[in-house]
Amino acid sequence: MKQARWWREAAGGAVDCFLCEFRCHIPDGKRGRCCVRENRGGVLHSLVYGKAVSAAVDPIEKKPFFHYLPGTTSLSIATVGCNFRCLHCQNAGIAQLPRDHGGMIEGEEFPPADVVAAAERHGCRSISYTYTEPTVFMEYALDAAEIARGRGLGNNFVTNGYMTPEALEDARPLLDAANVDLKGFNEETHRRRTGASLEPVRRNIRLMREMGIWVEVTTLVIPTENDSDEELSRIAGFLASVDPAIPWHVSAFHPSYRMTDLPPTPVSTIRRACLIGRKEGLRYVYGGNVPGEESEHTRCYSCGAMLIRRRGFRVVENNLRGRACPGCGTAIDGVF
Repeated sequence: MKQARWWREAAGGAVDCFLCEFRCHIPDGKRGRCCVRENRGGVLHSLVYGKAVSAAVDPIEKKPFFHYLPGTTSLSIATVGCNFRCLHCQNAGIAQLPRDHGGMIEGEEFPPADVVAAAERHGCRSISYTYTEPTVFMEYALDAAEIARGRGLGNNFVTNGYMTPEALEDARPLLDAANVDLKGFNEETHRRRTGASLEPVRRNIRLMREMGIWVEVTTLVIPTENDSDEELSRIAGFLASVDPAIPWHVSAFHPSYRMTDLPPTPVSTIRRACLIGRKEGLRYVYGGNVPGEESEHTRCYSCGAMLIRRRGFRVVENNLRGRACPGCGTAIDGVF
């Protein structure tokens, strides 16, 4: 347990947390919506600081990042907890553990310095704060990120993008990249599926790009929920309005958690989404959870030359010259 950041005292021993956009008002003895931040005697504490529930060496492409240090590995870490309540949660066993099991906190001691040492030991180029929602363990993540930065390692978040501008500003000096889940473009549907509003996510995608953080975006395409041409076009159009260089990963849904009544996403839908993304002006659109597709690869948006060929999460061919296309010399967007 560690005293949290991003909170202020409130009347009657309560505290107001401003880490994420739920901005919870937490009475003494209670927890916030994430279930991992608790008011004890008028002081907000993180219950998951330094308690990793998962740690693994992953290809950076698995996050997914295709334009951030491609072909490298990243040490991925997570604690339990999430501020969203996604019906289709892919990692519900850890993300929703405290909520579904009476506030249970699990995890093994893995201090920030040990996280960085493990990343170096395994030859990783970066640390990914992922699997659950890194916002809810922001104190832990930023302490590790600061040490990592001093050792020449990168830091990235795989996030629902619901942190406050105040918290994002504090993360800014240490955060190199973020893959943000943009789960749809319909406010009512977004609230029903996640319990959260859509607008803060859109705002933070824009804010991150303005801050110089490399941004990629993932949309899980769910049949009957967000797979219409209209909604996919609105998502892609929004991203293109922020920056046409943002890579968009349109990923196939598989039934899970509390959304098992819908079928998996057909490959044809992912192909259609990729076409829509390109039509709306995005330079890089990728199909996810559909290995073996052409949409796994990176091509030059100017001349169409093959730049990076992938098989699953592995880079099997990289033809970039620095960050330039060998065919036409166009500079390819990303961190290479």
